[in-house]
Amino acid sequence: MQIKTKNYKFFQNKKCEYFPCHKMKDYEENFNCLFCYCPLYFLGDKCGGNFRYNSKGVKDCSGCNLPHLKDVGYDCIRKKIREAIKK
Repeated sequence: MQIKTKNYKFFQNKKCEYFPCHKMKDYEENFNCLFCYCPLYFLGDKCGGNFRYNSKGVKDCSGCNLPHLKDVGYDCIRKKIREAIKK
């Protein structure tokens, strides 16, 4: 079976009280809510996103848009998870 659309890669919840939870250009059309909580958090500094550690040593992902990028977020996250599972 060949999937003809990519609708499964994008979801947007404009009724969410936090929408958008990260600031980004053109968020009205391009902000992807599919990964509301990033599944790459567990990878620590190997996640590939734009994060920092705060003064208490907690990972702060508020500067990261990777999971929310319409055209690349889904594929990037799937790739990273596959790599982590193989290790």
